[in-house]
Amino acid sequence: MSDTRPLVDAPWPASTAPYDGRFAEDLAAILSLPRVVALEEVASTLDVAHELGERGAPAGTLVVADAQTAGRGRLRRSWRSERGAGVWLTMLERPPGDDALGVLALRLALGLAPALDAFTTSPVQLKWPNDVFVDGKKLAGVLVEARWRGPRLDWLAVGVGINVRAPDGLRAAGLVPGTSRIDVLRAIVPALRGAAAAPGILSRDELARFAARDFALGQRCVAPAIGVVAGIDVDGALLVDEGDERAKHHAGSLILEGEVNSLGGSE
Repeated sequence: MSDTRPLVDAPWPASTAPYDGRFAEDLAAILSLPRVVALEEVASTLDVAHELGERGAPAGTLVVADAQTAGRGRLRRSWRSERGAGVWLTMLERPPGDDALGVLALRLALGLAPALDAFTTSPVQLKWPNDVFVDGKKLAGVLVEARWRGPRLDWLAVGVGINVRAPDGLRAAGLVPGTSRIDVLRAIVPALRGAAAAPGILSRDELARFAARDFALGQRCVAPAIGVVAGIDVDGALLVDEGDERAKHHAGSLILEGEVNSLGGSE
C-alpha cells in the first residue's frame, strides 16, 4: 500500500451545512467512517475528494453535497446536480494495488444494485460500463478517478450520483417518493467500500450476478460497435456479437439501437 501523505498546514475543506438534518460528525458515526465532509454546494465532490487525498485523508473519507454546479461524468460530460434531488458523493479509497482498476466501475455498480433495490419499484439493472437503471431509465452512475505517486496508486476517488427524484425533461428514474438520503447512504456505503477493496478481475459469481441485471443483454447496439450485446468479460470488456465474431470492447459508450445517448442524472 502506498504511504499516506502527511497533512499540510492549510485547513481541510470544512462542512458547510447539515445533510438532511445530520451534521458531518453524526454521519461519520452513523456510517462508521473516519471523516465526512458535508457541503451545501460545490462544483464537484470529486474535486474536494482529490484535495483531501492530496492532504493525506484516510481511506473511507466521504464527501457529500446537497448540490453540484459542475458534476463530472465519463467523456468529460458535465451537468448541474440540483439541490436535494439526489445523493451526490465521492468516497476516497486507498487500495493496496491497481489490479482491479479495469473492472472497478462495473464492480461498484454491481454493489450498488442490490443496495438500491430497497428504494425502487422494480429490480435495479446495470448497463456497461457504469450506469444503473430502473424500468429502462437511468437512475445512477459511477465514475472512478485514480491518482498516482510515481508508478504506485495513491488513492481513488469513487464518485456516485443517484437520482432521488427524476430530473425534469430527461428520460431518467428516481427512487421511491419519501426515500431518506441517510437511509440510502446507510445501504450503499458498505457496498461501495466492499467493491473498492475487492482485488483482481471479475469472478464467475460477479459475472453471473451482472448478467442477471444486464439491461442491454441480447439487445442490438450501434456503439461502440454494431451488433448484439453478449455481456461482459472478466476484465470488464463489453462483449458484442458482430456477425460471426464475438468482439471485446474496453472503451466507449454503449448505445442501443433507437436509444438517445443522454439519459439523465448521476456521476
